[in-house]
Amino acid sequence: DGPQPGKLFIGGVSWETTEDTLRQHFGKYGELTDAALMKDKYTGQPRGFGFVTFADASAIDRVLDETHTLDGRSVEVKRAIPRERTAPGSRLKKIFVGGLAPTVTEQDFRHYFEEYGKITDAVVMIDRDTQRSRGFGFITFEDE
Repeated sequence: DGPQPGKLFIGGVSWETTEDTLRQHFGKYGELTDAALMKDKYTGQPRGFGFVTFADASAIDRVLDETHTLDGRSVEVKRAIPRERTAPGSRLKKIFVGGLAPTVTEQDFRHYFEEYGKITDAVVMIDRDTQRSRGFGFITFEDE
């Protein structure tokens, strides 16, 4: 599984969004070879993120130049980083948390997760245009 230059991570995805919706939206930028939404392997529930892969990697720059809304929700789009290229253990320290209430502050977010270990970073993602919470964030722990 080498680097996939045409692959994008799509975060903060609504549970109502389908793979067809992903294909329709991102297919406007170029031919897609794959569109996948990640689901919990035990419950089958959506995990709030997915990936799209373009046949031609040059489509990525056009996608990254714009903001994207799927099913009424602003989503985060960034280059997918192949797992083997991340620092050993780093992905175990940083976790994605979706489904945050719009009223959750970074302080609330950090406080909630402090019981699980020392936190080095807590970020609630904010929409650039509206300055409102995008409903997800990341917690980074000092240790795994």
